[in-house]
Amino acid sequence: MNSQACNQLLMPMTAAEMLENFCKVLPKHVTLIEVGLRDGLQFEEKIVPTLLKREIVLHLAAAGFKHIQVASFVHPGKVPQMADAEKLISALSGISGVAFNALALNMAGVERAISSHLTHIEVSVSASNRHSLNNTGMHAEAALKTGLRMVELSKRHGMHVRAGIQCAFGSGHDEIISEDQIVAAVKDLVAAGADMLCLADTTGMATPISVHRLVCAVMPYVGKLPVVLHLHDTRGLGLVNVMAALSCGITHFDTAIAGMGGCPFIPGAAGNIATEDTLYLLSSLHIETGLNLSKIAACSRDMELFFEKRFPGKVYRHAVYIDF
Repeated sequence: MNSQACNQLLMPMTAAEMLENFCKVLPKHVTLIEVGLRDGLQFEEKIVPTLLKREIVLHLAAAGFKHIQVASFVHPGKVPQMADAEKLISALSGISGVAFNALALNMAGVERAISSHLTHIEVSVSASNRHSLNNTGMHAEAALKTGLRMVELSKRHGMHVRAGIQCAFGSGHDEIISEDQIVAAVKDLVAAGADMLCLADTTGMATPISVHRLVCAVMPYVGKLPVVLHLHDTRGLGLVNVMAALSCGITHFDTAIAGMGGCPFIPGAAGNIATEDTLYLLSSLHIETGLNLSKIAACSRDMELFFEKRFPGKVYRHAVYIDF
């Protein structure tokens, strides 16, 4: 990431200069991380069989994904869709070339991940007190302290740790979550040994300006660690926020097939930005991803058939007619 490029985009300039500068700072390659098997499915009541989840993962790997979040180690009573986390991870053993990642919200989740011989984990904490209480039973400050211990335990067992901050762009609960609060959490997570950082717009409150501001505030403290944006499309700004993040040099984004997803603890939460829609946008900007749109869209259509409903994504329904 380039803080100079990010600051350039915020300086007064003519429309022509803005367009020229924007094109100059776009990355040549972007990594999309598929989270539909975790964030996408956790919102659905109809349980997806483990074998079907494995089949979807295999198709996603064949489509070119190198990073797939497949599960979360959470209480099955709260999120029944994730009750087969260990079984699924075991079923995926032996598949090479893909980093399978699962999410943990507490020490018990990390211990389950260790027992599953998982090599990549996301340790996730919320910047919102109310959301953190609903999600983990802990206030945000206590959750962060626990998160640091989770990072340290994961590293001691040789795991690659992605540290995520939920509600980084706001909680929707009439509470102020400042940039300073997020920056302080980032500093702590980096010091604890995180290999990657994720800023999550859990409530879909991010705007292009808030994306610019928070990314620019965080960048001086992350060093060379990759920063992932996890964007939801609750207010229809998901792909606009991708554009803002690209201009700041962000090259990693979470996406979900067909735009599935949402948080069970956020009323009215919408899905993640759709993988196919994001891929189509990036391709239109001549940004490489190494992914095959039609193969990904086939997975989305399989989910549409399984759940017998349409999802928010747009491009997956038409991908068979789209030629890059």
